[in-house]
Amino acid sequence: MIALTGHSPNLQRWFDWMEGSHDAAGLADQLAEHVVFRSPVVHTPQEGKAITMAYLSAAGQTLGGDTFQYTRIFDCGDKAVLEFECVMDGISVNGVDMIEWDDQGKITDFKVMVRPLKGMQAVHAAMGAMLAKMKGGA
Repeated sequence: MIALTGHSPNLQRWFDWMEGSHDAAGLADQLAEHVVFRSPVVHTPQEGKAITMAYLSAAGQTLGGDTFQYTRIFDCGDKAVLEFECVMDGISVNGVDMIEWDDQGKITDFKVMVRPLKGMQAVHAAMGAMLAKMKGGA
């Protein structure tokens, strides 16, 4: 297991949120108003805090289960690349989170890449269902 402590302050705040309650206020506090989310399945960048919150909250509820773990961490202070693995519906998913922070420690860019194709399809289906559920207020 990769240690999720002792990293740059920006990345440590992300890990603390990931390991904690995944509360909306904690996530909102980390995001810049102009943050851009780059989804592995949506062609266009998703711009703004509200849409990024929706995607990251849905990801936390679909990918962030008991099997989710970061397996490699490249911490560059104001940028990080985090490789992760999890299992969704019996399918092994391997992905990368690429995060950038501004001078105030707010996330300005969050890109997710996922492999293999079956893993991407599992993520796409689960995220679509979770986003629809969240939009419907369920």
